[in-house]
Amino acid sequence: MVVADQETITDSGSSDDEFALRVEDLQVYYGTPRGTVKAVDGVSFNLRQGERFALVGESGSGKSTLAMAIMRLTREPGHIAGGHIYLNGRDVVEMREREIRDIRLREMALVPQGAMNSLNPVMRVGDQIIDGILDHVPSGESAPNKARLNERVHELLERVGLDPAVSRLHPHELSGGMKQRVAMAIAISLDPNIIVADEPTSALDVVVQRQIMQTLGRLQEGLEAAVLLVGHDMGLVAQFADTIGVMYAGKLVEVGSVPDVFKDPRHPYTKLLIESLPSFDISRKFIGIPGMQPALLNLPPGCSFNPRCPSVHDRCYREVPEYLSIAGNRGVACHLYEEEAIP
Repeated sequence: MVVADQETITDSGSSDDEFALRVEDLQVYYGTPRGTVKAVDGVSFNLRQGERFALVGESGSGKSTLAMAIMRLTREPGHIAGGHIYLNGRDVVEMREREIRDIRLREMALVPQGAMNSLNPVMRVGDQIIDGILDHVPSGESAPNKARLNERVHELLERVGLDPAVSRLHPHELSGGMKQRVAMAIAISLDPNIIVADEPTSALDVVVQRQIMQTLGRLQEGLEAAVLLVGHDMGLVAQFADTIGVMYAGKLVEVGSVPDVFKDPRHPYTKLLIESLPSFDISRKFIGIPGMQPALLNLPPGCSFNPRCPSVHDRCYREVPEYLSIAGNRGVACHLYEEEAIP
């Protein structure tokens, strides 16, 4: 992961072809009768080929909104208000709908949150996988024949750890973990080089969660793809990801490698998130993060974390902190680290 400045992508000595994805100053807003909700407000980061990058934060921080924007799946009243999403050097924000359809599944694919809601309850699993493949055949190319499609379905199901016979079943006949594996099979059906996984283990028990993440890891390695994982389970993220990005109130407040962030968190919010994790090794009083995330329609002046921050000082109430690149290829948006900022 190369830390990106929140206004301009900067990376000394790195070329664009190193990156599977570059997000630059992305803004996703929702229009409401009460005003504009800035669900994602000026987020930038780079994702290398083959890298596993996890976005974490409390519910409502903008993680899933960011993931949907990258897939160009934002729906009204939401819209991409500004910024750029570069996929293999092309700006996804500027693409027409036909172009987007051509690159989905083939270049970037989504493993959705809640597989039951994404699968058609009246279609058999195999037909749904085939439907996805046929719907994303590029303009000018002929579709595979039926025999090849059925062969591909069986191959995909085996790759995600399911018996090919599952292709004849309907979603309601599958367990939660099996449905999530089907969603993963659809996502990898055209061998994308970026997988966006939006909380793929939500509503699953801990044993199945681990199995799903292991399967996702194997698929990612087999495809040599990059993964953008959205999650809120810090423990699960630590076992899977290479790099972690922490979001709060629509902004990216800290980025770094998983070992660095867990060993030495810099932003006060990140510190509190890690301190709130239960431990089997150390007996201690449970510590939660005081207060609630602010309403995005009514953010406090200055740093949006200031009402909950244990390190708050006068400047935090007046000025929004800039996103700073600091030593160790890390980034943090906090006034406390301005003296450590790399020009």
